[in-house]
Amino acid sequence: MNYETRDTYGMYKVEHNDGPGPRLMGADTLIGNDVYNHQEEDIGNIKEIMLDVPNGNIRYAVLSFGSFLGMGEKLFAVPWSALKLDTVNKRFLLDVDKDRLKDAPGFEKDAWPDFADQTFADNLHSYYGTKPHINTLRD
Repeated sequence: MNYETRDTYGMYKVEHNDGPGPRLMGADTLIGNDVYNHQEEDIGNIKEIMLDVPNGNIRYAVLSFGSFLGMGEKLFAVPWSALKLDTVNKRFLLDVDKDRLKDAPGFEKDAWPDFADQTFADNLHSYYGTKPHINTLRD
């Protein structure tokens, strides 16, 4: 599924210079978007977007990976900065091999981690090779 098919308000029907899409987009239209790697492998989809409300930044996308009809679903947080929007194919790209993703720090849907924990954030950024926002969770 992609952001255009989830556009219930018609925000993507009219082109604007800065948005909506691809620079400024509705969060609800991004949930459910497919995520592929650079090898053209489907590696999951976006289940949730985690916002740092006090600082006004998107911190993570929560992806699902490896499920069949919701069974065996592994969730994992990916720093938002690790995702790139592929406007041609209307999906997100994550520069990670499928095998490496299987070893990514993940969690079960009924045991979410403490996203505000700085050690958790540092580990994720280290795993994906990204840098945290200037306004870190330590603020």
